[in-house]
Amino acid sequence: MQTSSAPAEVQPVQLRHDTHPVPAAATAAGPLLAVRDLCVRFRGITALDQVSFDVARGQITGLIGPNGAGKTTLFNCLSRLYEYREGSITFDGQALEKMSRHRVAALGIGRTFQNLALFASMTVLDNIKVGLHARTHKGFLAHALRLPGVATEEQACSRRAAELVRFLGLEAVAQQRVAELPFGTRKRVELGRALASQPALLLLDEPAAGLNHEEVGALGSLIRAIRDQFQLTVLLVEHHMGLVMSVSDHVVALSFGRKIAEGTPAQVQRNPELIQAYLGTEA
Repeated sequence: MQTSSAPAEVQPVQLRHDTHPVPAAATAAGPLLAVRDLCVRFRGITALDQVSFDVARGQITGLIGPNGAGKTTLFNCLSRLYEYREGSITFDGQALEKMSRHRVAALGIGRTFQNLALFASMTVLDNIKVGLHARTHKGFLAHALRLPGVATEEQACSRRAAELVRFLGLEAVAQQRVAELPFGTRKRVELGRALASQPALLLLDEPAAGLNHEEVGALGSLIRAIRDQFQLTVLLVEHHMGLVMSVSDHVVALSFGRKIAEGTPAQVQRNPELIQAYLGTEA
């Protein structure tokens, strides 16, 4: 049975944190993420040019800019998919360039992708369970031999995945294969998988892409509910200005790899450089 792709009105579920506690980053002092003088070049093309900004704990920060501004490049640096040789990124006091790629999720960074990266032949529930891998402790051998503790960990993962399914309004399609679902529903599945790793920082890469007006409105409510329910920090890359300005506490604007504006949504919207970048004319 298919459901509407619009997220249902969120009824927050108090998730259990006894097995997978919320990262300490959620309550510590200082910015959760600090980007300093970040430069990324591809064969002489400068994708990011000395970009610096902070992401405060518990806030929703919007990262905006025209196509080619460097937003996805920055996200790929945060996910350690791209290497950078100039500048620094510090997450909860730790330098990301010193971290191996496979440690990013365990460190407390979760991400959705502009192009969905789900397992199409797996069910909704199983796709969300994949995100729990970063928070499990039993290895392949322990599972193969069914060593003590494996069954308990599996039960905890199943319980948490079911809670996320409930939170996102996906109960009716929990046992369906992802390939059978409409695009908007699959977007929520990917969001559930990112939340399963219990990130301190959630990176949302164009979550409104492909959604209709009604779905975008519901997405804004969902993003705020996620921030409040899970007490995490959100960095949002999005072209839909109405969504960004309505949900963000802070906005950073890029153009051709440079930061051109930063501040509250109201301050950024009045910035002449941003207006010129989007409209091609002076304010």
